[in-house]
Amino acid sequence: MIQVESLTKYYKDLCAVDQITFDIQKGEILGLLGPNGAGKTTTLRMLTGFLKPTSGSVRVQDFTIDKDVLEIKKLLGYLPEEAPLYHDMLVYDYLNYVANIREIEKDQKLSRIRQLADLCGINEVMHQPIGELSKGYKQRVGLAHAMMNDPEILVLDEPTSGLDPNQIVEIRKIIKRIGKQKTIVLSTHILSEAEATCDRIVIINQGKIVADGSTDSLKKSVSRSNLINIVIQDADFKAVKNELATIDGVEKVTQIDQTDNHLHLRLTCQAAADLRADIYLKIKQTEWILLEFHQATQTLENIFRELTKEN
Repeated sequence: MIQVESLTKYYKDLCAVDQITFDIQKGEILGLLGPNGAGKTTTLRMLTGFLKPTSGSVRVQDFTIDKDVLEIKKLLGYLPEEAPLYHDMLVYDYLNYVANIREIEKDQKLSRIRQLADLCGINEVMHQPIGELSKGYKQRVGLAHAMMNDPEILVLDEPTSGLDPNQIVEIRKIIKRIGKQKTIVLSTHILSEAEATCDRIVIINQGKIVADGSTDSLKKSVSRSNLINIVIQDADFKAVKNELATIDGVEKVTQIDQTDNHLHLRLTCQAAADLRADIYLKIKQTEWILLEFHQATQTLENIFRELTKEN
């Protein structure tokens, strides 16, 4: 659907995007993550033809961004972080205005506006001034604007920025619903949002791609070790450490806490090894009482911090 190859953008001497390459498949929801200044917005603006790349190429279907930018824009719906709304207009009048710009046929215009009002959940505010709406409703109106021409590809720059938790959930539901029929590219700072919404995640840091894949594949590729937390009753730390350290693949045994006679430990194990059975059997051979046993899971937040820690 979309092929990006060696895409680069300089602002004078500043390299905002540095030779990034990735593909986006049809029907995919791709999340673009990165710290402030990483190059996310610049990348989206080049994808949509609003910025000309310094070098590299963007291909959408059979069109290239340098030769067919108008054809590509016809395939796209773009919602920037600050939706470009006219605050003194009523919602209906604004969407009608957008429909006229998009040259929607007169006999189809009303049905299209009604369809978008249902999809974006804005029926109850259609006759209110945009300036009086909450940030969440303004985002929904901006989303309806971006989808007016029924684009095959939807590009959303920080669509949930500044929204409260309830509004974020509503926008997430709308994106998931739209994603069943369209290709979506979105940038976000909310890591849990990306994990819950996106099929695939690309992490950008200092203009370069540092990770690309599903959440599960990123966890496996980034994690260099498995962490197992256990709580043992009536045991001496030194004795437990010496015993568990004999298990092949256990790299480190660390005491986290000790409350009353409960010893809280963390075992750092080799990433490729699943040592839970070995650890359990080793403890079973002793008189220690095992109270808790669980494997710590790698989170997208931890992955993000590790890959962008230079920032």
